[in-house]
Amino acid sequence: MTKRVQAKYKIDRRLRVNLWGRPKSPFNTRNYGPGQHGVNRSKPSDYCLQLHAKQKLKGYYGNIGEKQFRRIYKEANRRRGNTSENLVELLERRLDAVVYRMKFAITVFAARQLVNHGHVAVNGKRVDIPSYTLKDGDEVSVIGKMSENANVLTALASGERDFPDYVAVEEKKAKGKFIRAPKFVDIPYPVEMEPNLVVEFYSR
Repeated sequence: MTKRVQAKYKIDRRLRVNLWGRPKSPFNTRNYGPGQHGVNRSKPSDYCLQLHAKQKLKGYYGNIGEKQFRRIYKEANRRRGNTSENLVELLERRLDAVVYRMKFAITVFAARQLVNHGHVAVNGKRVDIPSYTLKDGDEVSVIGKMSENANVLTALASGERDFPDYVAVEEKKAKGKFIRAPKFVDIPYPVEMEPNLVVEFYSR
């Protein structure tokens, strides 16, 4: 098991939010930071707020590494239009994020593992790169016997999340289509996200 997967159980408490809106989140019963000094009542600085916003966004998408996240930001900044909108669009175009949105996995970490292990195809071709960027209209499917796997079926049947309107899913076939890139207001974040503060963080 990697450090990243082990750390996911601490992310909620470290960031002091139920980041994925899960009923089993430890934050639901211990809504303070970890460690002896978990309660901090001092007023956060602007830098602290920006850093916190970045950590939340990185954490939500599977605790993306800093180097990779910075590359995504640079690409968002290079594109025309609003950088914060571009940033969340690029994150939502990631294959692991779309597998999560299509409810083929119960968590974004499980979605990444599903892709890593070669159980996901894009337009009929196996893709094992979680950061693979999807285009509008791309079809995503769980392939082979994994489409009947208990974990996949449980995730699809879960009532924790709904399908957002920018994906279309055929649940019985464990496949779906990425219809379009979402706007920030379309993304069903269970907690407040502030990509504008992330842009400010990297623009310092």
